Amino acid sequence: MVGFPSETPSAVNKIKQLLKDKPEHVGVKVGVRTRGCNGLSYTLEYTKTKGDSDEEVVQDGVRVFIEKKAQLTLLGTEMDYVEDKLSSEFVFNNPNIKGTCGCGESFNI
Repeated sequence: MVGFPSETPSAVNKIKQLLKDKPEHVGVKVGVRTRGCNGLSYTLEYTKTKGDSDEEVVQDGVRVFIEKKAQLTLLGTEMDYVEDKLSSEFVFNNPNIKGTCGCGESFNI
């Protein structure tokens, strides 16, 4: 679907690596939860099935499922995987964000 999240090659490769040891899982599921000092935060978890209302994005053989209540929030978002000397994490580059908290753990739209 046009405008739905995309994954960078770094994110795709990391998801492939993580799923290699979990053959019972078919992909990862992205969602948002009400949390933090600014309203919303991302969730990312392994999933064994596609939910009835999930949107599926397939990129280079990697299946990412978007929970229904997160679909509008994630329109146009790019998921990346970033590593530096002190940390490694999935990062969501979301053009819809209007503000974030000081610690960077939550956002609002």
